[in-house]
Amino acid sequence: MARTYKVLFLCTGNSARSIIAEAILNRLGAGRFRAYSAGSHPKDQPHPMALEVLAERGYDTSRLRSKSWDEFAKPGAPSLDFVFTVCDDAAGEACPAWPGQPITAHWGVQDPAAFGGPEDEQRLLFRRICAELERRIDLFATLSVESADRLSLQSRLADIGKGETRSAEET
Repeated sequence: MARTYKVLFLCTGNSARSIIAEAILNRLGAGRFRAYSAGSHPKDQPHPMALEVLAERGYDTSRLRSKSWDEFAKPGAPSLDFVFTVCDDAAGEACPAWPGQPITAHWGVQDPAAFGGPEDEQRLLFRRICAELERRIDLFATLSVESADRLSLQSRLADIGKGETRSAEET
């Protein structure tokens, strides 16, 4: 039976970017990856527009909720294989010790929840961020993580975070 890799996406508020990434990987990596999301200072709930944009694209949003990263650092938490920060603030914070000694990378994207302009422009930004995360996660989901050494994999994940789009075959 194939192994399921556990992936945690982090952001400060866990209301938009990390929530979007969780939904995307759970669909694109179905069976191979199990995605979670959390925040250092989570909001009460996911941003309504994040849920709206995900639903427009056919993603299941029924189980998405904002949660603290403390849930993933306590005894009994899933042993993580990968941890990705998707906001610059979370990348700069002192993170808990994650079970499993995961490979980490920073995949910072703009925060659509912080946009202060008109609602239609915010919706467009949410859609753009969702598409950007889909591209990165699609590249990640096609990597041969089973056969790659840790250093090569770390380098490839950093490249994906920088927007470099080499195909999985080049890894």
